[in-house]
Amino acid sequence: MGENIRLTAADGFELGAYRARPDGAPRAAVVVIQEIFGVNVHIRAVCDRYADAGYLAVAPAIYDRIEADVQIGYTPDDVARGREIRAECDMTDVIADVAAAADCAAEGGPGGGKVGIVGYCWGGQIVYVASCRLGDKLTCGSGYYGGGIVPFLGETPAIPLMLHFGTADASIPLSDVEQIGAAHPEVTIHLYEGADHGFNCDMRAQFNAEAAALALERTLASFGEKLG
Repeated sequence: MGENIRLTAADGFELGAYRARPDGAPRAAVVVIQEIFGVNVHIRAVCDRYADAGYLAVAPAIYDRIEADVQIGYTPDDVARGREIRAECDMTDVIADVAAAADCAAEGGPGGGKVGIVGYCWGGQIVYVASCRLGDKLTCGSGYYGGGIVPFLGETPAIPLMLHFGTADASIPLSDVEQIGAAHPEVTIHLYEGADHGFNCDMRAQFNAEAAALALERTLASFGEKLG
């Protein structure tokens, strides 16, 4: 189902990506944005899950400009390494690489080229910024526990956007979530009582099966309505 591919950004930079195809013709396409841990086994599994739901899924390796093929786990040392690499990334370059993934997804999807975007952790922040800057390439978005959105609130999403946050996430204060909602009431925000940061990842101690299932149900419902 899944395969490693190459993408070319508008500035000519080549990066890797993981692409998962459904068994039949795709209903639409989805760009999947990594956590701070690269396009690792979890993100590949997320792509496979969207393929199982009928979507062509593409996850760009947006660390490739810093270090090629980063795939790390969830130990404290892994978290520290992921944060170090993320700190070296430039958001303009990141969005260029996301745009390349969106173009690839549109080409491989059905006619009409509708593409959704979903992202986790740092990817949740990237989903917000991409929703503001790539309205010509993306149709809708869903961001999970994206920290660092507040500095970008001066930018307005150009597509329907859904954001998911856990009430027990110490890394994202609920005051930040309230700021997002106040600045952009058009953004749909879901809170998951008792859920921690990383609640969607079944490879982390913070995994919350109930919250993960409900967030996926809501995301798939939104994508089904807006992508087809």
